[in-house]
Amino acid sequence: MSDDLLIPVPMRAPGTLSQPGFTMPAGACDAHVHVFEADARYPRVAKPHYELPDGTLAQLDAMTKALSLDRFVVVQPSYYGTDNACLLDALERAGERARGVAMVDDDVSDAELGRLHELGVRALRLDLFLRAGRPIGELVAYIQDSIERTRALGWHVQFYTPGRVVRDLVPYLGDLDADFVIDHMGYMLEADGLTRGDFDRLLQACAAGRGWIKLSGPYRVAKDGNFARLKPLAQAIVAALPERVIWGSDWPHIPEGDRDTGELLALLHDWVPDEAARNRILVDNPRRLFGF
Repeated sequence: MSDDLLIPVPMRAPGTLSQPGFTMPAGACDAHVHVFEADARYPRVAKPHYELPDGTLAQLDAMTKALSLDRFVVVQPSYYGTDNACLLDALERAGERARGVAMVDDDVSDAELGRLHELGVRALRLDLFLRAGRPIGELVAYIQDSIERTRALGWHVQFYTPGRVVRDLVPYLGDLDADFVIDHMGYMLEADGLTRGDFDRLLQACAAGRGWIKLSGPYRVAKDGNFARLKPLAQAIVAALPERVIWGSDWPHIPEGDRDTGELLALLHDWVPDEAARNRILVDNPRRLFGF
């Protein structure tokens, strides 16, 4: 293992989570969580980026109950690569209140995709961090192939990708003939040379096509913790895509397991003060996208 492995801190106790400051609507969904169980049962990839964190289904249940979140979407973490066993077991145990986003090998069979669908998976997570150095044409072909492989199932694709790749994909997004979701507000980091103009072009491409954006991972975008400066971006997202915005906590916040998920949920009170708009983000939009 590399000396650069991140060492996650222990999970915050659910009783210490802040409350969001608004009435949670029935059917509220956390559309971006991860689940981790013991390595003895679910082997990790050969070279993970971090040690096994807290983040069991039992801990997830405690967090969602504490914050009155009725539904959640389990996203396959890079820790397990394309072995979705932990994800699928979590979906089976959680039942109808959960959906999944899987990662698969390029040569996955139609039968396996059908099995994943039966177990509650509704999207593919495309890890473009792994492919970030490849030509843009190759990335577009990979995305289009993923869409075609899952079209009959009615799935969408989710982009786990650095913002500079998002920027390079913008000219092609309007032509994608399927719903697609951009994680972490676009992940357009100023430190990587990305600008508000790049962000606005992303919004235009999503609005013109079938793009969704996830209000998730603000601490990955504002690494200094200054979430206030993200408010104009969040409000621009909601204005451009009122029917195609979802919220996700990115729990268990690797490597910061002690992060206050309630504080992240409370950002919606400030970013989206209109109750009807907030309820669309928490209930209606994810219900439609994931088929709850």
